Amino acid sequence: EVQLVESGGGLVQAGGSLRISCAASGFAASGFSFSDYVIGWFRQAPGKEQAEEVCLSSSEGTIHYADSVKGRFTISRDNAKNTVYLPINSLKSAATAVYLCAAAAVWPPTRAPAEYAFWGPGPHVPVSS
Repeated sequence: EVQLVESGGGLVQAGGSLRISCAASGFAASGFSFSDYVIGWFRQAPGKEQAEEVCLSSSEGTIHYADSVKGRFTISRDNAKNTVYLPINSLKSAATAVYLCAAAAVWPPTRAPAEYAFWGPGPHVPVSS
């Protein structure tokens, strides 16, 4: 089964930066390769039941950012390493959340969390004010 593992989370001060990564494995049984998947980053803030989309990337070049992160977050992917990267800059205290990467083998690329079949556990990124 496809597995996603994030890394790079941790406490950061408001205005600071960090980079989180998502490494994927286990594609043999799925019939797809990593490059076939849309990879999305979502975040779930404390007390919120729903995760909100942060950004997404497809191998054919589709990239989308939520308005709240445009200009500060930059998603990139290395299909040879089955990894997606998300440098995060100018963090605000409101950005405190668990950041989750997810994979969807759908077309066109979707922003809907329900369309993503595989999810990582997500690193917690607390932003101190």
